Amino acid sequence: MPLAVYILGLSIFALGTSEFMLSGLLPAIAGDLGVSIPDAGLLISAFAIGMVVGAPLLAAATLRLPRRATLLALLAVFGIGQVVGAIAPSYGVLFGTRVVSALACAGFWAVAAASAITLVPVNRRARAMAVVTGGLTIANIVGVPAGTFLGQHAGWRSAFWAVAALTALAVVGVLLFVPALRPDPERMPRLRGELGAYRDARVWLALGITALSSGLVFCTFSYLAPVLTDVTGLPEGWVSGALALFGVGGLIGITLGGRLADAYPLATLFGSLAATLVTLVVLGTATSNAPLTLAAIFALGVAGFAANPALNARVFALAHRAPTLAGASNTSAFNIGNTAGPALGGLAIDAGLGYASVAWVSAVLGVAALGGITLAAIIQRRDDRLPEPTLVTA
Repeated sequence: MPLAVYILGLSIFALGTSEFMLSGLLPAIAGDLGVSIPDAGLLISAFAIGMVVGAPLLAAATLRLPRRATLLALLAVFGIGQVVGAIAPSYGVLFGTRVVSALACAGFWAVAAASAITLVPVNRRARAMAVVTGGLTIANIVGVPAGTFLGQHAGWRSAFWAVAALTALAVVGVLLFVPALRPDPERMPRLRGELGAYRDARVWLALGITALSSGLVFCTFSYLAPVLTDVTGLPEGWVSGALALFGVGGLIGITLGGRLADAYPLATLFGSLAATLVTLVVLGTATSNAPLTLAAIFALGVAGFAANPALNARVFALAHRAPTLAGASNTSAFNIGNTAGPALGGLAIDAGLGYASVAWVSAVLGVAALGGITLAAIIQRRDDRLPEPTLVTA
């Protein structure tokens, strides 16, 4: 695997840390800026929405620009956003930095994904994407807990300074190790040509499967803390360890998925989602049993993240004429799931079904995702049986 792919993954680590670290800093931010915790929570939603909207827009806007220069510019904007966030005098300024940072993060994701797949052979694309998206998994394992710890002991602003420093390192890495990737002028991507790939209904089906797959994982993940303390009965001190356990499982899952997805994309998707459903059933029925619950949390990380490389590889394969917008669209789909999943889980909790109900909401999303994969397999089998077009000559 080229070193540049790992540099892109480490850059995603910096960006991903900023995306999720606020979940552990909300009380401190709310108290310092004089807002309620729900208002502080909107800072997380603002980032997610910015990712959904920003990925396709930034991908289209930068389509014909040199990729390394674009990556560096987006990292610079993101880093500036972290610095301004660290010194933000008010909630409104901090909110604005989250939106701007999200747009830069979304654009970087899209261009980094398109760059990674051009650096490797076709049969190693899923593994390359596993490395890039693995940066986000490592952010959940290391970056988010570290950012939360730093924020709790040195003030929440210190976490933003730390991410700004990580971003500066990412700039150096991209500058030194990512090739310029200057495309052949005759093969320069065109927006109209890339948009044409979206006339294929299979692309939209693949994006829907991505959103459902992401939603089912984060629906449950977002409420693991109250599940563990209020339902399982574990002390609060166990929560960070359980979340790290989920993250380690995610790293294992995304590594395994990356090795299987290039050769068996649909089988990898089906197997990982089926395993996730079994895990959710265990989690939904055994939340009073601490050892089973912790084992299920680890298994959820493994099975849930094992699908990610195949989700990326399938969208890139179907939208091969739109390599930049494909990555952007899938980034948006992941973030739609990241936003909708917790919202659906919250509705179940507000309806009085209890914290454990989020596992069953996730299971419903998983059944829908499996239905989508089954439909995709039927369509692919039908397409494989179609005869090759006959060339008619005069």
